[in-house]
Amino acid sequence: MVRPLPPGLQKVAIEELNEDPARVSDDIQALKTWINQQPHLRARTDDQFLLAFLRGCKYSLEKAKSKIDKYFMLRSKFPELFSLRDVDDPKIQEIIKLGIGLVLPTPLNEDGPRIMLIRNGIYDPEKYSFGDIMRVFQAWNEIIMWEDDYAIINGFVHIADLKNWKKEHFFQLTPSLMKKMTVYSEEAMPLRPKSSNFINVPSIFETFFNMVKPIMTEKQLNRMVAYGSNLDKFYEKIPQKYLPKEYGGENGSIPEIIAEWERKFQEYSDYFKEDTKYGTDERLRPGKPIDFDNLFGMEGSFRKLNVD
Repeated sequence: MVRPLPPGLQKVAIEELNEDPARVSDDIQALKTWINQQPHLRARTDDQFLLAFLRGCKYSLEKAKSKIDKYFMLRSKFPELFSLRDVDDPKIQEIIKLGIGLVLPTPLNEDGPRIMLIRNGIYDPEKYSFGDIMRVFQAWNEIIMWEDDYAIINGFVHIADLKNWKKEHFFQLTPSLMKKMTVYSEEAMPLRPKSSNFINVPSIFETFFNMVKPIMTEKQLNRMVAYGSNLDKFYEKIPQKYLPKEYGGENGSIPEIIAEWERKFQEYSDYFKEDTKYGTDERLRPGKPIDFDNLFGMEGSFRKLNVD
């Protein structure tokens, strides 16, 4: 029970993700069988959900199993970051209406990666924690996993607009929090980032970047590019027409995109409430328990960090 792909995306899935349409149902069933055999794991087994992990792992069943396990394990371990339950919570509603994260309607080059615009500096850091923002972002990503074949198959490009990003935002991004986000992004999420582009970068960004470099993988570092307020080089990579109207582009308007995602969040309200049923019980995990101290170990990584 999976959504059929347009011919162009199906071709990419076959050539780049190792998808064999004749085997998809068997691969999904293999994951279901494995999940049912795990005493510690309570995971969703919907076909479309599992297919996102298969495609995100280029049909490596072992990688897909590992990501599914970590996906539900990290959501159980850190619900304050990765599990949104109540869409109608007033604070959550406020964050959704701010439009800190925007999924732009038209993919890059019309049929390429999905474009995600993150406006990091528009929320009040005295009113909202970064954990609040992360819970909304995780729910946002889960909706994308269910609905967005362009993001799943062609990946996505991040554009982080750091206009109005201040030291108060910076101080919310503790080393511990950044490590959790890094592990979750790389080891649990099936979405495939293509590039991370930072625009309108303030002077404090260099300090932030020096802080996160020790906990980032080489692959993550290679994806990152920072631009100041002169965006000519940026437009060579992502033409301006693919940005929203407020950025001089043709790719939707910010109020329209926010309204669409308000509707989507309401549509998924019951779905997120159901999430309480899913997760891991580490007491029942076969074999060695997860070494969380090692997985998120930070000691020694940031001793030389100085923030003026």
